[in-house]
Amino acid sequence: MSTDHNVSPFNTVPAAIVALVVVIAGAELVFSLAQMGLIGRYQGGDDLRMMALQTYAFSGEIFDMMLERGEFPPSQLLRFVSYGFVHISFTQMIFGAVLTLALGKMVAETFGQVQALVLFFGGLICGALAYALLLNDSVPLFGAFPGAYALIGAYTYILWVHYGHLGENQYRAFTLIGGLCVFHLVFGVVFGASNLWVAELGGFAAGMFLSVPLSPGGWARLMQRMRQR
Repeated sequence: MSTDHNVSPFNTVPAAIVALVVVIAGAELVFSLAQMGLIGRYQGGDDLRMMALQTYAFSGEIFDMMLERGEFPPSQLLRFVSYGFVHISFTQMIFGAVLTLALGKMVAETFGQVQALVLFFGGLICGALAYALLLNDSVPLFGAFPGAYALIGAYTYILWVHYGHLGENQYRAFTLIGGLCVFHLVFGVVFGASNLWVAELGGFAAGMFLSVPLSPGGWARLMQRMRQR
């Protein structure tokens, strides 16, 4: 056991994941400072947070208008990923950051740091698409959860392959996502349901799908299977 008490607790977490969580938490820190009246002209309240939600949260209604007009301004396309860094509360940010940190560490150590980031942002994009295409909800989408759920999807894929190599029941890999779905169900019954789960499952599906080419040697295996077909 190491006796060096000066070793940073972040040394074991890949730098890309640390940076990602720092950005997530940093945005919330700015909102909290503004709420306390310590930043610029924002003297208390959630004015800055509300402005950020209006500017950076994903809107299904705006997406529908872009499709109708055939126009896709970069400032609006940015919402597909920017919404992941804007949260409605400190508590929501904490849960999203913890999931991203824990799952991101495991995925980055197995797949690589760049691949973990691709999974996270791919989850945000696919989560937003699922939210827009499957629902007709005027409530904007915000928070890091769809990206975190993509990392859960990748972790599920890792367990699926691992159990397969051991000859064990591969469906055990879905224990984590199954538990989270039950938690969502109970939480929705007690506190009222929201449609965020659609984006989260979209992110999870994206994580599972993207893990096939992004896993070590995965692209070669995928191409080999396609040739065999």
